[in-house]
Amino acid sequence: MERILERYERYSYAERQLNATDIETPGSWTLEHAKLKARLEVLQRNQKHYAGEELDSLSMKELQNLEHQLDSALKHIRSRKNQLMHESISELQKKDKALQEQNNNLSKQVKEREKELAQQTPWEQQSHDHLNSSSFVLQHPFNNLHLGEAYPTAGDNGEIEGSSRQQQQNVMPPWM
Repeated sequence: MERILERYERYSYAERQLNATDIETPGSWTLEHAKLKARLEVLQRNQKHYAGEELDSLSMKELQNLEHQLDSALKHIRSRKNQLMHESISELQKKDKALQEQNNNLSKQVKEREKELAQQTPWEQQSHDHLNSSSFVLQHPFNNLHLGEAYPTAGDNGEIEGSSRQQQQNVMPPWM
């Protein structure tokens, strides 16, 4: 019943606005004030009813109408929540798919790089290893004397260099 009255007031107010002249009188301001005050009271009363307060004055039909309004509002809220959840799930699935593709591409690149390294000649591997190592040791004929191995030293990465020197000596080409 109140909704019907509110709708009637809105339509009649809008119609009066169209018919009103550009010059407004002070009487129209008081009328507008009274209407806005009445509308505010109706909205406050409806808010209290939605919150479950002051339900004693409502008839059975008004209570059923209120219940129907609350049910429809809850359905709308649930449908909006489900819609947002489905959108976020689909967005996360797209991100997951993109990350999987990126991971597959990176693993292919790693495999290709491993194949390239496996196809290099031993001399290319040794020179590549020397250039990439953080503790670059020049190959010198005196390395065969094994003088420095009595006191192994730690390299930049904290590993003992004595064992790496011995490995490097075993990999020396025969012409050295």
